[in-house]
Amino acid sequence: MSIGTPPLLPSKRQCERLAESLWDAVSVGDEYAATGVVLRALDDGTDPESVLLDVIAVVQGRVGEEWAANRISVAQEHAATAVNERAVAALAVHTAARTTPTRGRIAVACVDGEWHALPARLLAETLKLRGWRVDFLGAQVPSPHLIAHLHRTRADAVALSASIATRLPAAHAAITACQAVGVPVLVGGAAFGAEGRYATLLRADVWAPDARTAADRLARRPLPRPQVEHQQLDDLPHLADQEYSLVTRNRASLVRAVFTALEDAFPAMRGYTDHQRERTAEDLAHIVEFLATALYLDDETLFTWFITWTARILVAREVPARSLPPALGLLARELKDFPRATRILERGVEALTTGHFTTGDFTPDHFNTGDFTTDHFTAAGNTG
Repeated sequence: MSIGTPPLLPSKRQCERLAESLWDAVSVGDEYAATGVVLRALDDGTDPESVLLDVIAVVQGRVGEEWAANRISVAQEHAATAVNERAVAALAVHTAARTTPTRGRIAVACVDGEWHALPARLLAETLKLRGWRVDFLGAQVPSPHLIAHLHRTRADAVALSASIATRLPAAHAAITACQAVGVPVLVGGAAFGAEGRYATLLRADVWAPDARTAADRLARRPLPRPQVEHQQLDDLPHLADQEYSLVTRNRASLVRAVFTALEDAFPAMRGYTDHQRERTAEDLAHIVEFLATALYLDDETLFTWFITWTARILVAREVPARSLPPALGLLARELKDFPRATRILERGVEALTTGHFTTGDFTPDHFNTGDFTTDHFTAAGNTG
């Protein structure tokens, strides 16, 4: 396609065919075939934004679904994601000559601790196609480094991505820091919950459910500059009880105590291999991390979602999920003096014991554009 030729908006069926061709390449880790699918579509005049968001992003969502249902391994999921990243890079190089910045400057970054960078990369490339000058900072950007970048570049806005809810305390710190230097913040990613409920709680300026919506919002009008003098560094009054801080600070000792007691509460654990025991300890650490995040947000539904999601992942891997209620009970015993924490854990046990989780409960919206938690929560691959 020549530079002066306007791109063609593909039909839904055309996007589905392209996505199927890309999946065939991505699923076997063939980066050359994958980039070939993308480049041929672009050479045929297909709209680059559609290739990004209606083809590559859709395939990445399928990668998450396949991993969650235990149809591909962790290694295959990582390889597929890497191939998709190469496809995005190929598209970026192909379109660079015809995407001259005509708008302002935006920094796009993942919050500290968030290493799922592909959703943020999709947004960055979409914004470039829309005429923005974009600084893509990648995964795991500590807030001090982000602020230093803003001071140096005088960006008009920041777009922050977080896929996993446990990154929300770090997201809150980044949002507050950016606003304190007068830079508005747009946030997105699965971590911010349905309809952006946590984006509202954490006082982000704008939430968008996907890259196209984010680009549309930024195109309508500039984000207003925050009033620096009105910024509050701690605007979550429920944190005054210190439960979040104390659980976070004592995470390692909590995991050790529950792990030791679990052998008596769940006798099958005595037959675990060293690998299984190691993975069990990792899973307990994630349970404590999600509990802490639920305390930070004062939202017990986040924890019940996580714990039932974990059970579904175990069921899909033919791993008994019956070790989860005893683990939660033991954790509640350790935290008996923490009323919010014990209430959240009780809700988790109730959600598990109702049995409302099956392998059929996987839904695509939990795994969009790479917003999944990859290789955790296998409960050590238990066989007991």
